[in-house]
Amino acid sequence: MRVNRICVVTGANRGIGLEVARQLAAAGDTVVLTARDEDKAAKAAAGIGGDVLARRLDVADERSAAELARELEESHGRVDVLVNNAAIHYDTWQRAGDADLGVVSEALETNLLGAWRVTLALLPLLRRGAHGRIVNVSSELGSLASMGGGTPAYAVSKTALNALTRMLAAELREDGILVNAVCPGWVATDMGGPGGRPVAERASSVLWAADLPDGGPTGGFFRDGQPLPW
Repeated sequence: MRVNRICVVTGANRGIGLEVARQLAAAGDTVVLTARDEDKAAKAAAGIGGDVLARRLDVADERSAAELARELEESHGRVDVLVNNAAIHYDTWQRAGDADLGVVSEALETNLLGAWRVTLALLPLLRRGAHGRIVNVSSELGSLASMGGGTPAYAVSKTALNALTRMLAAELREDGILVNAVCPGWVATDMGGPGGRPVAERASSVLWAADLPDGGPTGGFFRDGQPLPW
């Protein structure tokens, strides 16, 4: 029988984060749906139903992450799944040779350091769970094997997120916490634009990593449950 889990999803008021939260709640998990705007988080949570808690979280703010950790400590005492989904700046208008480094810095602050910051804040609670899972929502644009020009802020931030995934996986293996990066692929969302696969279909890649059994892969980069080249 499936055990109710406490699952935190960042950037979950829309797009793939919202769909991941929806599917986790439908499976019977308690979902902590977070967004920078508390009203948007509450509206998204109300639209899902089930055991969904709306919380404000700005992943670029250490105090915000710490406050969420304190609240979850008091209310649940543990976290079982963390989905680092929050991301910004899909900068298709830029190239590395003339990039606005302010945009690059903002992307790194959210897409890399934001995921890192939230992981650090929640790690004590993840260690308390028996089956901790960290899923970093990445992109094949961050793969060095296929990297070309363009979209520099987003691509570099996702490459760095993949590196963080490898480090955390190695360090947390003994704690039984599985850490993986997942590329949902081209998704029909506000960021991805029209033409991608339906968001419900792409969310399954993230759910696959969140639902891995003990002894499952860790420190990998996957799409649809299949390895991707780094």
